[in-house]
Amino acid sequence: MNTVLPHLNERQKRLFLAAEAKTLGWGGISKVASATGISRVTIYKALKEIKFHPSVSERIRKSGGGRKGIDVQHPDLLRELESLVDPVTRGDPMSPLRWTCKSTRQLSNELVQQGYGVSHVTVADLLHRLDYSLQGNVKTLEGADHEDRDDQFNYINKKVKQFLDRRQPVISVDTKKKELVGKFKNGGREWQPKGEPEEVEIHDFASQESPKVIPYGIYDIGKNMGWVNVGCDHDTASFAVASIRRWWLNMGQEVYPEAEELLICADGGGSNGYRVRLWKVELQTLATEMGLHITTCHFPPGTSKWNKIEHRLFSHISMNWRGRPLVSHEVIVKLIGKTSTRNGLRVKAKLDRRKYPTKVKVSNEEMERVKLKPHSFHGEWNYSINP
Repeated sequence: MNTVLPHLNERQKRLFLAAEAKTLGWGGISKVASATGISRVTIYKALKEIKFHPSVSERIRKSGGGRKGIDVQHPDLLRELESLVDPVTRGDPMSPLRWTCKSTRQLSNELVQQGYGVSHVTVADLLHRLDYSLQGNVKTLEGADHEDRDDQFNYINKKVKQFLDRRQPVISVDTKKKELVGKFKNGGREWQPKGEPEEVEIHDFASQESPKVIPYGIYDIGKNMGWVNVGCDHDTASFAVASIRRWWLNMGQEVYPEAEELLICADGGGSNGYRVRLWKVELQTLATEMGLHITTCHFPPGTSKWNKIEHRLFSHISMNWRGRPLVSHEVIVKLIGKTSTRNGLRVKAKLDRRKYPTKVKVSNEEMERVKLKPHSFHGEWNYSINP
């Protein structure tokens, strides 16, 4: 029996044991049950099955046999569970789990209090049956759309193509998220010896010994090259334009020796926002120094994620230093500078220790000296500054 039973399915086992019990005669059922640990009731049923249903069937169990599911025993269980998971749209807005974490254990405890004996494992199975899954938040809500949003996108795309066709530089600029300098946790994982993870501070508290850095990026759309100016002071319009100046002196003028124009694609807010007067004053100084006609096109408010620098430069930098504590300025600059992709992205980075004071006032006289030429379409977003 011990040799044969592991190779049989449930129906074959009970029929085989019933046949053995019948062969043994009186007391055979007890002997077989004792030897195999199979219930006497099961062997009795198998004997009746042999006697009254001798035909061979592919079915292992009798139709309707087996323990009934909890949702069959309690037809309203699924409805009660769904009202707890989504109380606002499907249930009572005053649900007891309206303001708590709806884990499977919390849901199980609440259902038990309502008279349903279900475990957290069963709750998980029922949720999957209801087509629920664990999901995070998704950033999709952009707020109110400007009526000319799509037209501005088309205008920017048209300008980019015109400049690239004339072999003039086109850059996408923005400030990356500020980063703490020190042995602080950085998201992501990297290969380490098993059981020897990099040790970092428990709390992410900044101090004088652990300052922040401000990476300002310039992405060359035509050449697939990036420049990051790693600032140590404040994210101001002066810092933004100084970063563009450093890009031009260290990378841009070498790549574009015959350039006469420069197109800047920037967000609508921040240090390079279209309402920032200091940004335009500093661009005037830069245009005069470089001898270039600078055209700036801003993305409409709330659409910064469409700026190419976000997914063509910043995302790759974040992936390159994932799981690596940014312990010093040198580490940050080198990690940025070593960022590359299979599509040929090259990145350079330098540390900028200069001071950029905040709350700098720009007078009307200074603004009048800016040779600003608004474009006919949304001149507040699209404008040129001549040397």
